[in-house]
Parts: sequence; structure tokens; C-alpha cells
Amino acid sequence: MIDRDRFPVDPWRLIETEYSSGDLGVTESLFAVGNGFLGMRANNAEGRTAHEHGTYVNGLHETWKIRHAEQAYGFAEVGQTMVNAPDSKVMRLYVDDEPLSVGEADLLSYERSLDFRDGVLRRELLWLTPSGKRVQVSATRMVSFPERHLAVMTLEVTVLDADAPLTISCQLLNRQDGEDEYNGTAATREELNDPRTGGRVSDRVFVPREHWQNGDRSVLSYQVANSGMTLAVAADHLIETPNDFSVEHYIDGDISKYVYAVDARQGDPVRITKIVSYHSAGITPTRELIDRCERTLDRIRATGVAAQYAKQREWLADFWARSDVEIPGHDDLQQAVRWNLFQLAQASARADGLGVPAKGVTGNGYNGHYFWDTEIYVIPFLAYTSPLWARNALRVREHMLPAARQRARKLNEAGALFPWRTINGEEASAHYAAGTAQYHINADVTYALAKFVDATGDMDFLGNGAIDIAVETARMWLTLGFWRWNGDERFEIHGVTGPDEYTTVVNNNLFTNVMARFNLRYAAQALRDLARERPEDYARTVHRLDLRDSEVEDWERAAAAMTIPYSETLHIHPQDSQFLEREVWDLEATPAEQKPLMLHFHPLVIYRFQVLKQADVVLALFLQGDQFTFDEKLADFDYYDPLTTSDSSLSKIVQSIIAAEIGYQDLALAYFRDTVFVDLADLHMNTADGVHVASAGGVWNALVSGFGGMRDHDGALTFDPRLPRDWPELRYRLTWRGTRILVSLTTESMRVSILDGDEPVSFLVRGEPFEVAPGADTEIPLSGQGPIRTRPPQRPRPSRREDGSLMEPTTAQRADD
Repeated sequence: MIDRDRFPVDPWRLIETEYSSGDLGVTESLFAVGNGFLGMRANNAEGRTAHEHGTYVNGLHETWKIRHAEQAYGFAEVGQTMVNAPDSKVMRLYVDDEPLSVGEADLLSYERSLDFRDGVLRRELLWLTPSGKRVQVSATRMVSFPERHLAVMTLEVTVLDADAPLTISCQLLNRQDGEDEYNGTAATREELNDPRTGGRVSDRVFVPREHWQNGDRSVLSYQVANSGMTLAVAADHLIETPNDFSVEHYIDGDISKYVYAVDARQGDPVRITKIVSYHSAGITPTRELIDRCERTLDRIRATGVAAQYAKQREWLADFWARSDVEIPGHDDLQQAVRWNLFQLAQASARADGLGVPAKGVTGNGYNGHYFWDTEIYVIPFLAYTSPLWARNALRVREHMLPAARQRARKLNEAGALFPWRTINGEEASAHYAAGTAQYHINADVTYALAKFVDATGDMDFLGNGAIDIAVETARMWLTLGFWRWNGDERFEIHGVTGPDEYTTVVNNNLFTNVMARFNLRYAAQALRDLARERPEDYARTVHRLDLRDSEVEDWERAAAAMTIPYSETLHIHPQDSQFLEREVWDLEATPAEQKPLMLHFHPLVIYRFQVLKQADVVLALFLQGDQFTFDEKLADFDYYDPLTTSDSSLSKIVQSIIAAEIGYQDLALAYFRDTVFVDLADLHMNTADGVHVASAGGVWNALVSGFGGMRDHDGALTFDPRLPRDWPELRYRLTWRGTRILVSLTTESMRVSILDGDEPVSFLVRGEPFEVAPGADTEIPLSGQGPIRTRPPQRPRPSRREDGSLMEPTTAQRADD
């Protein structure tokens, strides 16, 4: 799966020992550095050949009017795409006036590494120039976690066996049409017709504003043409060398250059340090952004660059103390797990009031949009390891409420309807069937809110306005659904799409209804909790939202009567009311070259079949596991697993978690391996567009909730471990109500320790209550792991009677199958 000669195993680093242009886009993503606000793809410092020269500022986007082939009321009107910011990575090198281009150079040695302990990308190479000189080139790049707006780059060059004229051209570059095969906007490979890639803006994006150079500092600033956003980038340049040198500089609206000409003597190094600051805003004048950049650079100059590296290492040491998951004895998995957890930090740590894009700040895939993925797969990790980051991510949704209320009005609903995909809070999905119709986004956001409040006990956050999320989403469900009486009262929800985008606009999608029921119940309970614990905040909430007691009663009544599809014939939960009426897609007969299905079949073809892009019902079994029995989980998994293509990078996460819970140990591990290597092995063939951040969050969920068996339904911390047979131990950290604990698992025992905090933590292990106190570990023997099944049986498909009704397979058919 991975060439281990080229990418050797190291538990704390991702390493590349041989350069290749064949997978340039993939390695640009894998070795990217970022902090949630600023991200830089792993382009070579020389700034030449690249899959995509990428520098991204979270939230910095361009807008355009969506032109629908056939317009209809309520369709999304304004497209949004994250734009590629001016490139500060460029440090071009010439020896004897010959340029270093890594893809074409005669390299005697090469190594690139990304260290998860200090967040520094390093590259070491030995170049044999056309004139036969050996040149040692060392490059580093760091995007700072402690300093949100800061990046530091170095280039050190030593001619080993001769004197030589050496030139280094340090640039800030807003790439324009025709330069380096990049158009200065949001370049992507549109010809692939792949909806997962980003979009292209054909017109000029960045309109130059103030620009200047002063001493060793240069500044460029811009306004984005249509969105009106503003950006400034400033850089200081430092040179250290015993050699004689001169410097020339040049600037215009799209480029700044500092060109160092050095009379390099044999063995005397030349080191250039580039300190860069990016600031952006919605409407702030560029003059103010330049001032902010200058303050950042002045502060770094005063404290020194070395201090920034030390602060970065200290910051990451604290992150790993909160977040690390250890799998002793499996260094390949350990490396992959840590790489994924590091990606979560790079995508969310300093987003600070911005969302978490689907590809983080490593690429323009999915146009840099925020999706439901964050709430379901990323925020649980943040809530249990870095609660402040989770709080910041949820505040983004709180700030989107005004736009979400308007969107609900447009779709004839009460309350608020969050956008399926967005950057600025407005719906940006032009394909409503697999976009806007995914109303479950409302429940997903409320689920994340509940997860955060349960894990942290942060009622302040709820009382200061976040409760509005739960209330307004509950209001939407009550008008979207309707009542039906047929002997008993039922609440139904029609015309929606669940997470499985291969089945759209259906009635009573199980995932949607189950999550809507949760949403309604949580909103009612959260209001009661607020009234009891923070009566003043509750009173303000009632006044602010014009809340009536009858509303809360209606929510609970609808939740109690929610339609949950169930087949008495097959003893499973149908994905929706009509799902079992469709023909079953023959996945075994579908050739590999026709996968993923979405790139090879018209949506209408796919919609007619029982075939899943991702495990829709199985996800509900995980998120709302206390609402299903073990036998129901087993039957549902057995039915849906053979129908699931896993064309979504998110699917095998929950397949692994539920497979572990119901006893398919080997299958759970196989699905986990596919999840942990989604990007590292480019399993979905689109890592070149950026890493899959939600999948990285899923790695944590699969470890902690799958093999670790952790659940937190209704705010109760419980464990039911399911460790793979060949794992000697699994260790993970959780922060529960301000107390950090370490859970250490073997197949025979579970040990819980308090790492930080003064309060004891109560929890259940397989239904039995325990408590751990500071300074006193709790050791719990594990008598077994429940039933272990080797693989899910291929459930026989139901036949049909003459009237078209489903007929349960016979015992003989089951045995034959």
C-alpha cells in the first residue's frame, strides 16, 4: 500500500527519501504545514514545478453568482471558493547562474520530513550541479501554532568543494495567468469532472492595494474582487554568511523580490531566514492589516526566531499530552495515527472563530467549504482533547444563525436551517438533491453542541447564546415534519437526503429522523437544565427567542412520535420508507474502473438502486447507539455492509466502530486500516486536493469509540473495550469536565489514571460503576470482549411475492447463502 523504502516508518515523523514528480500533488498535501488559519502546501522552496502552488488563509474567499441551467426558487445564488493567497514560500536558488529545479536536478541524496513534535517541514538534499559542484541545500518551513499569523522559512546553502557565485531570490508572489501553470485564483483540475475538487474563478481575484519595501521588509496588500475581503502579507528577510554579498530588490502590485548575490567560498554556508505574516479580514482596510502584519513581525524580531521554534515545540508537547493515542508494537499504525491527529491540529487549532474546511488549509478541495463533517467527526475529538478549539468551532455556527434563519424562511420553515456547504454562512450548494436536502445538518450541529457541553460541563457557553442553536434547529424540525394518524399518531419527515448521497430526496430517512428526534429532545432538556442552573440566562433566552412553553411540549411530542422505519419482514431498519423497494446494485460485478460510482454513472442511475456511498443507517447506530439494541445493530450492519461502496472517505470510520462493537474484530481492524491510510496511501485518489480532515477525526473516533469502546450518551461516560487480538495495548487521553484521564487497555484489563485535575471521574465499564481519583489509578479486569465473529455473513436478498411485497428468505436459503 505504501512504499516503505521511500516513506520509511517513524512513529513521530513522516519521511520521504526519494523525490518523485509522479505523485507531486499527494506529497504536497501530506507534507503541508498549517495552523487552522494559515496553511502552506509542501511546494519546493525554489517555487518551480508543482501540482498546485498553495498558500491558504482560512475564510479568505471569492464569490460569484451561480448560473443554474434551469433556475428555481430557493436555489443557492452565490458561489464561494477559498482563494489561493500570495505565495511567500518562494526562495529560488542559482549556482553558477544555473537554477535548482528539484524535479530535474542531479540529486546525490534527498530527504524530506515533517516532524509532529515541532511542526517543522525539513528538506535536505545534495545537488551535483551541471558544472560538477556539490551543493548542500537545507530548507525548513514552519507555520506557527502559538503565533497565528506567522510563518518562518529558512534556506541554507553550502558549496562543498569549490567557490561559486550563488544567487537566492526571495519572493512574495501573487501568481497570475501563465506563470508556473497557475492562474492566481483557485486552480483545480476541472477536466476531471470530479465534484470533490475545488472550483476555478476565471477573473482576477486579488486587486492590488498598498505595496512597499523598506530595508529588509516588504509588503503586499489586496482586496478580493467580488467578496470584498482584504489581505495583507509582509515579510522580513535576514541573511547570515561570512561571504561577501550584495542585495537588490524590486516590487510591484504582484511581486516583491529580494535578490541576494553571494560570492560563496567553499564550505562557507549562506543562510536566508524569511519571517512572514498574513492578516485578512472581511472589510477591514488594507492599511490596518499592514499595521497588524508589522506588529507581528516586530514582535518576532524582538524575541528572536529561535524562540519561535522553542514555543512551537512546547505548544505541540502540550497538544500531544492531551491528545496522543498510542498503539505499542505497531509503529506503522502509530505513525499514521499521529499524522492524522497532527492534521486535526493543523486544521483547527488557530481557526479561532472560523470554520474547519473539509480539506483544512492544505488544498482547495471542496472549495474550502465547511460541512457537517466537522460537527460529527472533528468536534468530538476537539471536545475531549482541546475544548477551547471545539468551543471556537461551535461559535462559528452560532454566528451563522442569522443567515440560517433567513435560509429557513426561504424554504418555508421556522427556526433556522444551516447551509449544507458554506464559507460565509450562505448556502453554496448548487445541487439541492445531495446538498440542501440534507436537512440533517441541523441535528448534526446540535449533536456537536451536546457533545461539547456533556464533555466540558460548560453551561456558560450554552447560557451565553449557544442554546439558540438547539432551539432554532428544533423549531425547523417541527415545521419540516408533519403529523399522520393511522390508529396512532406518527410524526414523519419527507423529502430529505441522509448522509448517503447515493439515495436522495426520500421520505423518513432513518438517520435524519433519529437525529431529528435527538435534536428535539436535547433542545427541551437543555432548556430545562438552563432554567435550573442559570435562571437569569434562561429568562434572557425566553425573551430573546420569544419562546413559549407549548413549543417545548410540541418538540417532545414530535420526538416521542417520530417515525423510525422498521421492516418486520427482514428485521432491519430500512434506510428510508422506500429503500427496500429498490433493486440491489451488484457491487461484486462492478469493475474497479467504474468506481467510485459517482464519477461513472448518472445520479439517476444510482438513485434507483440499493447502493450506499457511505453507511447511513450504521452511522445512526453509532451516534444514537443507546436507541438501538445489540441485535438491531447486528442485523442492520449485516444488511447494509455488503451494499456500501465506501466511496465516501467517511464510511469506513463508522463501519469499523460498529463492526468492533458487534464482534467483527478482523473486519473492524481492516476498516480502520483503510481509514488511517486514506490520505497516506491516497486510497480515494484525491489527496492531491488536500487532506481529508473529517477522516482524520474519524481515526480518533475509531480508536477511542471503536476499539476503546468509549460512549457518552446522555452525559454518562461509559466504556466497553474491543481491542484487536494482535494489539498488546491501546492508550488514549480524554478530558472530562476539566479532568484529563489516561485510559490504558489490554485484552485482560483496563487502567484509568488522572493526569491533570483535582476532581474524581465517575464512569461505567460494561454497566458496572467505577471512579478514579487523583493519585489513585483504577484497575478493572476485563473478562472478555463479547462475541467475536470472523466476518459478516452475506445476507440473502429478499425475494418478492407476485403482489410485489417482500418475502423473508427461507432457512434453507440462509443456509445455502
